[in-house]
Formats: sequence, structure tokens, C-alpha cells
Amino acid sequence: MVSAILDKWTWIVILSIVLVLVVPLIVVWTVLQMAPEFRVVATISIIVLWGIFSGYKDWVIAKRKEEENASPQA
Repeated sequence: MVSAILDKWTWIVILSIVLVLVVPLIVVWTVLQMAPEFRVVATISIIVLWGIFSGYKDWVIAKRKEEENASPQA
């Protein structure tokens, strides 16, 4: 049990879970605290950035699959 608590990866997983839960709440709270004009700009910016990052992720996955199919298997 002690080795699991002292393990580096355990703390990385715990920190990742906490960040996944807390960061969206902070972002939403920050956006809600803004003036209405800035709130609209922030919301649109989040949606646009989300689309850019998801498109990039899909491009990277497609590129990786393309490279795997192009390279000869030994």
C-alpha cells in the first residue's frame, strides 16, 4: 500500500483527474464573471479553439494511420 502511495504515476493520475474536474469549472466561472460583451467573445473563442484543436487531433490521427499503412511491415 505504501508503494502505491509513493509511486510517481499514482500522483500523476490523481493530479490529472483533479485538473480535468477543476479546470472546466474555473473556466465556466471566469466566463460567467465577465461582462456580457466579453462573455460572448469568450464563448465564441472557446468554441472556435475547440474546433481547431479537434480538427488538428483528427489530422494527426489520419496522418499516423497513413504512415502506418505506407511503411512496410517487417
